[in-house]
Amino acid sequence: MSVRKKLLNATAISALAGSALLVFLAVAGPTIWGPAADTTDVSSRLLGASAAHPFGTDELGRDILARVLTATRLTLLLTLGATAIALAGGIVFGLVASILPKYPRRWFTGLLDILLAFPWLLMVLFFTVIWGATATGAMLAIGFAGIPSFARLVYNLASSVSGRDYVRAARVVGVGPVGILLRHVLPNIANPFFVNAAATASVTLLSFAGLSFLGLGVQAPAYDWGRMLQEGILRIYVNPLAAIGPGIAIVLAGLVFTLLSEAVAGSRGSGFRAVAARAAGGVTITSRRRNPAPAAAAPESDVVAEITDLHVAFPTADGGVVERVRGVDLRVARGEIVGIVGESGSGKSLTAMALAGLLGDDAIITTSAHRFDDLDMTGQLTASDRARLGVELGMIFQDPLTSLNPALTIGRQLSEVPEVHMGMRPKEARVRAADALTAVGIPDAANRLKQYPHEFSGGMRQRAMIGMALTGKPRLIIADEPTTALDVTVQRQVMGVLHRAQEETGAAIVFISHDIALVSAFCDRVIVMKDGRVVEALSAGRIRQDAQHPYTQALIACLPDMTSDRTQPLPVIPPELMPEALDDSAPTEEPSDAREGSHDGAHEKEVPV
Repeated sequence: MSVRKKLLNATAISALAGSALLVFLAVAGPTIWGPAADTTDVSSRLLGASAAHPFGTDELGRDILARVLTATRLTLLLTLGATAIALAGGIVFGLVASILPKYPRRWFTGLLDILLAFPWLLMVLFFTVIWGATATGAMLAIGFAGIPSFARLVYNLASSVSGRDYVRAARVVGVGPVGILLRHVLPNIANPFFVNAAATASVTLLSFAGLSFLGLGVQAPAYDWGRMLQEGILRIYVNPLAAIGPGIAIVLAGLVFTLLSEAVAGSRGSGFRAVAARAAGGVTITSRRRNPAPAAAAPESDVVAEITDLHVAFPTADGGVVERVRGVDLRVARGEIVGIVGESGSGKSLTAMALAGLLGDDAIITTSAHRFDDLDMTGQLTASDRARLGVELGMIFQDPLTSLNPALTIGRQLSEVPEVHMGMRPKEARVRAADALTAVGIPDAANRLKQYPHEFSGGMRQRAMIGMALTGKPRLIIADEPTTALDVTVQRQVMGVLHRAQEETGAAIVFISHDIALVSAFCDRVIVMKDGRVVEALSAGRIRQDAQHPYTQALIACLPDMTSDRTQPLPVIPPELMPEALDDSAPTEEPSDAREGSHDGAHEKEVPV
């Protein structure tokens, strides 16, 4: 369904028509009906409904219908003003809470919970006492009373988005907390936020009417619908329309706001075109070197990234800690492709995220050494250091659909590093982004930059992720299971693109996968991880011949080949290969699996290299 068809439904048409009517009355009402609303005529006082006065007249002979129409401006201004206060306060407090450190965040959210525990109307009355029974006081009271609920909504939405891979990628390229909130968080929470804002405007309108009806809102000689309702209710048995007229206006305006919120919610995701066809053409994956390099340690001057004695733990609900990576050493030489293989929970991704410096504040990280080229990653990094990391460190996440920001075009995301960190002008940055897409085999790159991630197929999204890593000048690319969600044909294409990218840039690659066959065919060295430790480090070309650890041998035995007996069931890893049996294993390399586990601290175990 196209955007036009989606918007042209009964709810949307009613919302747009009602909104247009309210805007017209608010703008033109006082000009057109103001004289009749303010002109007194004692001889015509307290008349009933008639053709001349459809809602009758009040005690001063003023036309009630004209007053209802004229009061639209003040009523809507107060309603929108209070809603704006609640929205602005909720955004500020909710976003601030989402980026605070752990313990201040708990105190802040605890305060929000306390405020939300109080009845909303009680808070409104409390603030009304502070600011007085005036129109401005009522607006401030209702606006401030609405801040806690919006702050909680924004905090929950922002927290859910801030754990996505595209936010992690933004941190890799050096985007600060404010930039992440403005570019990546706010655009992705805008839809539910505005839906709630429109619905809240309806409640705010009723609240103003209630306060004015009680004499705590608009005061004479000014008037809004609530005050007119108070005046009309005194003689409802004489002229019912004197009270029913303002009531009808309140109900209809509230209905318009409600329809508007439903229309906004219904337009979510509308008009999206079908996902693009899969990328065509296959790429043959060949071994990077005919003579594989030995698994010996690289010279100190030839190391691009290193982490030593890495331990990663997370706090538990009972106040303890659980260790997920235990004593991993990882060293990556310039131009080298290092593969990390192991089952889910082995610590592959956690190790890679620690190497990139992307683990969250909840992670308890200890290491004796951690550096990227000549940068000491254990110290406080300056803005220039982070800018350098954004250019020289590329990250390719597991799921491109969640790794790319759905609210930004592909071009906007790929041009961020050249524009922000390499000082290019926007036009130059887009040319570089187009070159990156062309380099990874995406045709018509200049036009593709205008498209959104949902308009790319799965294989093309993964290629775009690789292209994003190439927009800088990468010295190290970390590929965290980049082919897991792809079929074998697209997987072959992506691996070919990654292989060519490495050949052209000379960047080192840390490649994480469950597939030991894929890793051994693509990498120079293979690190096998199990339960937070590295159990074995081998030359990729001789992994079958040199594998000594029973877990590595079990992984290799589980791979069928052309000589496998198809009448027999496939082998499985023996149950006796438990973590306790691996504690005294051979030297290994880094482990980590941040995204394979939960995002709330229950991350997977890891192994040492």
